[in-house]
Amino acid sequence: MPKAYRYRLYPTKSQVSQMEQTLELCRWVYNETLAMRKSAWEQEQRSISYYESKRQIPLWKKEHPELSGVYSQVLQDVSMRVDLAFKAFFRRVKAGENPGYPRFKGRGRYDSFTYPQYGFKLDGDRLHLSKIGDVKVVLHRPVEGTIKTLTIRRSSTGKWYACFSVEYDPSPLPQKETTVGIDVGLESFATLSNGEKIENPRFFRTDEKALAKAQRKLSKAEKGTPERKKARKIVAHIHERIANRRLNFAHQTSRKVVDRFGTIVFEDLKITTMQKNHHLAKSIADVAWNLFISITEGKAEEAGSHVIRVNPRNTSQMCSRCGMIVAKTLSDRIHSCPHCGLVMDRDQNAAINIMRLGLQSQG
Repeated sequence: MPKAYRYRLYPTKSQVSQMEQTLELCRWVYNETLAMRKSAWEQEQRSISYYESKRQIPLWKKEHPELSGVYSQVLQDVSMRVDLAFKAFFRRVKAGENPGYPRFKGRGRYDSFTYPQYGFKLDGDRLHLSKIGDVKVVLHRPVEGTIKTLTIRRSSTGKWYACFSVEYDPSPLPQKETTVGIDVGLESFATLSNGEKIENPRFFRTDEKALAKAQRKLSKAEKGTPERKKARKIVAHIHERIANRRLNFAHQTSRKVVDRFGTIVFEDLKITTMQKNHHLAKSIADVAWNLFISITEGKAEEAGSHVIRVNPRNTSQMCSRCGMIVAKTLSDRIHSCPHCGLVMDRDQNAAINIMRLGLQSQG
């Protein structure tokens, strides 16, 4: 199984300068590769492959000697990123979507570089990076498995992280026979089919006033001044704090669910479509249902459990006892069936229906 580990780096000032220089050179190669492929098609109606663009890097090194300060495989990975961007673009075009054409990266808009195979070595609390040196790393947990790639990433607040992609053999836990259906929502973050509720933490709503205040200061600061740079960093810190809390909540909640249940059933929600409702878009983005479900799927696969996604059609409207449709609006929080007399919480009724659909899909 693939798995990712992220660790905080504490580079020296000179190492920060080297890594920022590496990012800028990678950004230059990205833009040059994109421009080359774009002009080849516009002028000659010719497509340039990844291997052809990769062969251009040694020629650029002769014209720009500073590129030799970046490990060769790191530059090759930049060409791969451009190739993947075009493949994703054409795939979406064939699917009938209207995707944006791959864009050039502006200054400060390129935030990571990757060592695909070699050029790095982890030794205790030191991470050796080719062309950069030994960088202090905080290994808050051991790396399990075979390291395949390393990505060095700079956050919007200027923090540096090492992200290892590894392959390992999981040790599944004893199989649990329990099954649960989970209905995610806005009033409560989630309602389980057994009646338990997980409260909605509303991380964005909690920090919304502080964020608005920081954004007002940013908009008033003159462009290009130290005050604006400082204000931008404060805004980034608040966004980072919200994202970290949301991610931590998703990890902790998914771990509790996976430890208790062997089969977990969710609705296969179309979040993008749901966010077109402008009255609910902010709240839907704040709860981050997809993040929670995807993390649960990863933990369940590692533990030997199962996650099932079912069609959400009528899960809230159908009576979980008799199967009749009982129409409700979003403001109706109680399910009251006039056919069989069942009265219960609306979300629990939906969670029971979700669990039933999951069990039916398993036969």
